[in-house]
Amino acid sequence: MFRLKTLTWINHSMQRATTVAAAAGGVGLNNSHSSSKLNSAAATSLATAPYCRSYSDDSSSSRTQMPFTADIYNIKRGDYAVLSDDDIRHFTGIVGAMNVVNDEDELMGHNIDWIKTCRGQSSLLLKPRNTEEVSAIMKHCDQRHLAVCPQGGNTGLVGGSVPVFDEVIISTQRMHDVISIDPLSGVLVCQSGCVLQKANEAANRHDLLVPLDLGAKGSCQIGGNVSTNAGGLRLLRYGPLRGTVVGVEAVGADGNVIDCLSSLRKDNTGYDIKQLLIGSEGTLGIVTKVAILCPPKPKSLNVAFLAVDDFQTMMTLIKQARADLGEIISAIEFLDAESMRLVTTHLGLSNPIESHNFYMLIETSGSDATHDEEKMQNFLGSIMEDGLVLDGTVASDYSKMYAIWDLRERIAEALLVDGYCFKYDISFKTEEMYDLVLKMRERLKGHCKTVTGYGHLGDGNLHLNITVDQFSKENFSLIEPFVFEETQKLRGSISAEHGLGFKKRNYIGYTKSQSVIDIMHRIKEIFDPKKILNPYKTLPDVK
Repeated sequence: MFRLKTLTWINHSMQRATTVAAAAGGVGLNNSHSSSKLNSAAATSLATAPYCRSYSDDSSSSRTQMPFTADIYNIKRGDYAVLSDDDIRHFTGIVGAMNVVNDEDELMGHNIDWIKTCRGQSSLLLKPRNTEEVSAIMKHCDQRHLAVCPQGGNTGLVGGSVPVFDEVIISTQRMHDVISIDPLSGVLVCQSGCVLQKANEAANRHDLLVPLDLGAKGSCQIGGNVSTNAGGLRLLRYGPLRGTVVGVEAVGADGNVIDCLSSLRKDNTGYDIKQLLIGSEGTLGIVTKVAILCPPKPKSLNVAFLAVDDFQTMMTLIKQARADLGEIISAIEFLDAESMRLVTTHLGLSNPIESHNFYMLIETSGSDATHDEEKMQNFLGSIMEDGLVLDGTVASDYSKMYAIWDLRERIAEALLVDGYCFKYDISFKTEEMYDLVLKMRERLKGHCKTVTGYGHLGDGNLHLNITVDQFSKENFSLIEPFVFEETQKLRGSISAEHGLGFKKRNYIGYTKSQSVIDIMHRIKEIFDPKKILNPYKTLPDVK
């Protein structure tokens, strides 16, 4: 039975602690249907790790032994020119000798994606500082028919940000300036290489918030976020990037600048070209600047971490949360028991509550701490009275909230420790999200180490992950295309937020019709007739 009579809230921003009395029958803590507790103090035992995770690469010997992507997937190189000494001298004249990299060790971290599943063969990395230098580089590549691979923070998960063959890597890491912030309209303008966390810190100084939050916020760049139409942890509250990016500047395949860098919220003049660039993964143009609408920074944050024994109970909790918390909900996430095992075993994180089959993280954000805490209290009381929650904790102190969020955000990191990871980013109707995890566990019994499911419960986005000791074509054939076939049966999407990149491009037909794919090819032909921009990515092979 629930014996707890109070909920303690520690509010960091107000430097105070308040105790909310739980009236008998009102908050429903005396629950005869379960024997668990709701205790915010339990979060204290969690190790407080930095909230901003950096997924930068290294050049370890294990990485250098990785096979080339082209060999694994039996890809034939396109009919592109081969880099010459004259090309290198020309590029040196554009960006300077210090920003032309052809050292094999330094290139290694740019040829391999951070989840160690794709390895390219590029022998040249260029680091332009501004749009003009990107334009000059592309004009030369267009004339010479040299293929290029645009690269931001290289935190992508589908092989879109690393070369397949010897493409020239164009890194935006030196293009990192925040150009302007309009406190009145909330529009932030920055270069594409600005790290997400840096942009958010700049917005915070004006009491604003970048409406995108990712586990890789300490490394990923705004240009890459826009190029992949990244979803993230707060899409439920602020919507997709397509709705918050008001302007984009990019350099086309021929070196011409595509200037759609408006900071206006309303502009209904002709075709919206920036929407083609958003989510195009560098195949239509290299994003160089972005204007993004930033909402006010919340004054009150609360995080509830709840345990339940079955997936369907979480469907009931979502409905109740929407009814009781309404406009202050900013995130609804979940992880399964396997995900929790990985982060506690491999990363040493602590689970603040008892072990159960599923965990649900609900975050609220608003402008009135008292109002928000009261709504959270009523919600928690209601679900405990109904016997829906087996255990839980709630926090409004930043260090405790970050520690709880770590359990969700660092699963990807723990999976890398576990072994070679097959990653799938799929969207379904919310009530059908977990079905594929169960099917894969049954299908892969005896063929894998772990099958886990976690993700964005509020918008139906499942992150299905399968780990094995090492990659093999036998394991690969058991997983693909079965995962995509099952997704198609449920009318889901094979890529909810990660993009198609290299790995998923030939499976696009499981989500999009052939007529739509044909239009995509025609758009590519208009923007990039020589197909030098990020080849082998996003669009399927033409047969």
